[in-house]
Amino acid sequence: MSDIRIFKRQEKKYLLTKEQYELFAKRMGGELVPDEYGKCLIQNIYYDTEDYRLVRESNDKPIYKEKLRLRCYNEVTPADKAYLELKRKYKGTVYKRRERMNIVEAMDFIENPPENPDTQIGRELVWFTHYYGRLKPAMYLNYERLAYLLKNHSDVRITFDYDIKWRAENISFFEEPYGNPLLENGEVLMEIKTMGALPIPFIRVMEELLIYPASYSKYGTAYKLLNA
Repeated sequence: MSDIRIFKRQEKKYLLTKEQYELFAKRMGGELVPDEYGKCLIQNIYYDTEDYRLVRESNDKPIYKEKLRLRCYNEVTPADKAYLELKRKYKGTVYKRRERMNIVEAMDFIENPPENPDTQIGRELVWFTHYYGRLKPAMYLNYERLAYLLKNHSDVRITFDYDIKWRAENISFFEEPYGNPLLENGEVLMEIKTMGALPIPFIRVMEELLIYPASYSKYGTAYKLLNA
C-alpha cells in the first residue's frame, strides 16, 4: 500500500444509478487501469465531538471544513496498520495529511495525544485534538471500492464505491463489516481525484450518460440518517 502522507487535489463526486455505472464501465473500460489498491474493502472510523460538531458544520457546506478519520483496508487484526487522516477542504481543494501506524496505537493517539510527536503531521493531529477537545469514535463506515487510474493520465484517479454501510454502534474494525445501507437500488458513488483537467473524450462520455457532479458526504449522509 502507498505510504504517501500528503495529498493536495480536486475531488469531485458523482452519484450513479446502476444503469449509468454499467454503461460508463462499458464505455470507459479500456481506459481504466487498476491502481495499486484495485478492488478492496475500505473501513473508516470517523471521530467527532460529543455533539457531532464536525459533521454538523460540514453539512452546512462552509468554504472550509475538516474531519478526522482512521482508515484501514480489508479486514484487519489489532496488529495491522491503518492511516490516521486529517482531511481538510477549502474552496473545492482537498488537503489530506496522514500518519500510518498500528491500529491500536492510532486509537490511543486520539484518546491520549502525545506531548511531543516526532513528525509535523503528528503535531497537526495533536493540535486538532486540542482544538476540538475530547473526540470520540462517532461513526463507522465500510464499502467496497474499485480504484483506477485513467490510461495515459496517471494524475487522474477514479474510484467506484458501492455496498456502502454505516453504523453508530459497535464502532470497531474488529467486528464484522456490517451496517445500514447508505445507497439505494444499486447506486454507485464515483469520485474523480486530480489536480489537472479531464480529457475531452472522458467528459463527453459523462455528458452523454447524464453524469453530473453531486455534493455528497458519506459521513454527513449517515449522520442525517442517524437523526432522521
